[in-house]
Amino acid sequence: MRYLLDTDHISFLQRRSGTEFLTLAAHIAQHQATDFAFSIVSFHEQVIGAHTFITRSHTPADVVRGYTLLMEIIRGFSAAPILPFDAGAITIFEGLRAQRVRIATMD
Repeated sequence: MRYLLDTDHISFLQRRSGTEFLTLAAHIAQHQATDFAFSIVSFHEQVIGAHTFITRSHTPADVVRGYTLLMEIIRGFSAAPILPFDAGAITIFEGLRAQRVRIATMD
């Protein structure tokens, strides 16, 4: 693995349109699929988004759309390794925070 795709990157790829998608897709096309990975944090964020969409749905069509999104998330994340958030990751995270690097909890 050489590249870890962030949740923002994943969202661009899911939309399949726009400048960000085109730029990212062009960069990805220059590499092997094995060069990429996801994090469990991004998976969690994506599942929360789908869950929120489903629970706030007002029509049966919206519920179907929400579950379709959830299925797409599962399929997409099965395309590359998912890296854990483990003791080593929390040590690095805390080190960045100690250096006063502005970093969100989910990042």
